[in-house]
Amino acid sequence: MPYDDSVPPTRRARPLLVTAALAALGLTTITGCGGSPDTADGAGAKASASASASAPAAPEASPTASLPRGPLTGRTVVIDPGHNPRNREHTEEIAEQVDIGTGRKECDTTGTSTDAGYAEARFTLDVSYRLRELLQARGARVLLTHDDDRPFGPCIDERARIGNEAKADAVVSVHADGSAVGNRGFHVILPAAVKGGGADTSAIVKSSADLGARIAGHFVRTTGSAPSNYIGGGTGLDTRDDLGGLNLSTVPKVFVECGNMRDPKDAALLTDASWRQKAAQGMADGIAAHLKG
Repeated sequence: MPYDDSVPPTRRARPLLVTAALAALGLTTITGCGGSPDTADGAGAKASASASASAPAAPEASPTASLPRGPLTGRTVVIDPGHNPRNREHTEEIAEQVDIGTGRKECDTTGTSTDAGYAEARFTLDVSYRLRELLQARGARVLLTHDDDRPFGPCIDERARIGNEAKADAVVSVHADGSAVGNRGFHVILPAAVKGGGADTSAIVKSSADLGARIAGHFVRTTGSAPSNYIGGGTGLDTRDDLGGLNLSTVPKVFVECGNMRDPKDAALLTDASWRQKAAQGMADGIAAHLKG
């Protein structure tokens, strides 16, 4: 699945917050391309890929003291690479239910893949490494929820906890969708107003909407990709109340679905290293714009 949960979403529109955030960017209307409902598909994700989809060597994490000074000095950003390349080898463990505040969901899922076998989990790590490098160059302290260093996971509740404990100024979870052919474009998932059990997003709904709208605006400009033609009504923004990674966050957080891996045109972008660099750049610019206000 392209998300941290496998149950079909329930969506709550939040047009005033979304419109206000987009208006701040001069993006009151972002036109999509029309479309049809999505059908997520996480089965059979493979780690193999073409040479153009090969991930770069992961840069070593830089100690805070050695980071260059820049406009994001003193800020902490947590990047959450969706899924884990080895989740498929630990299906029993990732099927364990965890508390997401308003219910219980699977620890994690395998993620989706292109028809040629380029796994979402490999894509998310590649883009996350690129994003980390760009943010560190601006002086930010950057943490990853995992660095291809675990047998599976982390679980969705732990992913949220990592951002919370870091007191992150922003958290971005990197994903790619697994929808039907013809469904194209990116979308950014925002947290709904949720309160129940251990979940309370009341303090982060507005700031997360701003973070998401700024990322959406810069993503369009940098990648040239259109907002989703099947989710978000052409805005590139979608609000959900069923994702543990958002429900349990106490700091501003969004998910970025960079494109649809099961559509051949989107897949051609997602497997292209130069496009992935643009995707990372768009996210970095959006995060920086949010943090600078």
